[in-house]
Amino acid sequence: MAQEQEVRYSALSNCESYFERIQSTKKLPKFLQETLNDAFARIPVSSFPGVSVGRVIEIPADTTIPHAVKILSECNILSAPVTNPNARASINWRERYLGIVDYSAIILWVMESAELAAASLSAGSATAIGVGAGAVGALGALALGATGPIAVAGIAAAAVGAAVAGGVAVDRGIGKDAATAADSLGQDFYKVLLQEEPFKSTTVQSILKSYRWAPFLPVTLDNSMLGVLLLLSKYRLRNVPVIEPGKPDIKNYITQSAVVQGLERCRGRDWFDCIAARPISDLGLPFMSCNEVITIQSQELILEAFKRMRDNHIGGLPVVEGPKNRIVGNISIRDIRYLLLKPEIFSNFRKLTVMDFIKTVVMLIQDVGKLAPPIICKLDSTLGSVIHSLASKSVHRIYVVAADDEVVGVITLRDVISCFIFEPPNYIINNFGFSAEEMLNQ
Repeated sequence: MAQEQEVRYSALSNCESYFERIQSTKKLPKFLQETLNDAFARIPVSSFPGVSVGRVIEIPADTTIPHAVKILSECNILSAPVTNPNARASINWRERYLGIVDYSAIILWVMESAELAAASLSAGSATAIGVGAGAVGALGALALGATGPIAVAGIAAAAVGAAVAGGVAVDRGIGKDAATAADSLGQDFYKVLLQEEPFKSTTVQSILKSYRWAPFLPVTLDNSMLGVLLLLSKYRLRNVPVIEPGKPDIKNYITQSAVVQGLERCRGRDWFDCIAARPISDLGLPFMSCNEVITIQSQELILEAFKRMRDNHIGGLPVVEGPKNRIVGNISIRDIRYLLLKPEIFSNFRKLTVMDFIKTVVMLIQDVGKLAPPIICKLDSTLGSVIHSLASKSVHRIYVVAADDEVVGVITLRDVISCFIFEPPNYIINNFGFSAEEMLNQ
């Protein structure tokens, strides 16, 4: 119990540390900060534009992982609320909704399953290889702590492990070595991942709680946008569902990206232009120093890029070259959809470098020769120009570069939102109740 309380305390204390760091580095007059806070406090959530597709896409908890991936991809969204199939008629959101599933959670599940499957193959035991997903899961923490061949095998090994458990590899006479089996299966990786066990029947509900990075905390239509901005910035929520009391469905779904695009539309208003004209250094940006920026070299394996994002709970990496980290591209968590939905990439996944992966994606989306440049800004860029780049390019981060395009920082959507607000004393408790603070501690 003490350890659980310590973990919960750590979750909120990390949010406090981040936000205190931001507030201490801002160089904005106090009256301006108070004016911005008051303005957002007067804006009701009901005034925020609805989702672009006209309705909030929801995914039932009994949906399989492959089908959930397809829903997210086809709707061009990164996350969706998960509904409880057993509470369809309930008007209580705590009963009706179980949480939010996103690509990040799916990637984490796939990659940890990969390591477990690779561990079973590396064990070289007929028992470990032949009994399927149950025994693979029993390897537990030992496999998760493994390195070397297990880590290198990655998602490819997960497909191999699933294939072995289902009899596919045995029928083909493939050996027990993970790397050899991965090469031999070729395009069957894609088939195995989506159509063989354990992937085929695993449901969203089974991974939801284990891989939830943020709590499910909805706001009501009469809450203020200040509360939404605090949840999306200080408290690290990537999205905030909007509900109407007494009604069963989510009415809106406010994301960090939607908020920054909304800020861009405020251009021309005095309060926005006043802060947007300031250099990012006046806001203390970038909050993350050059030593804290996590990068990936262009010739490293794409598997390592996704593992690095998973291990650090981040949504993207700058692709760099050379000892000075000259930026040449970027890779995002959303790019995993090409792995999960494109057999042309999956068939050669284990050998693809980051740059090869990017070039292959460009070819698949029929944009040959138009490798999208990384989104960057300079240390003397204005906040307005950063917001414009983030909104117009629909990206979640912009990299700050010095001379010779050396990466010296990163600015995220969360960082931008944090520039506009501060938290009044006891704001969350006063406006959302003690239960909200408890949920934010999860």
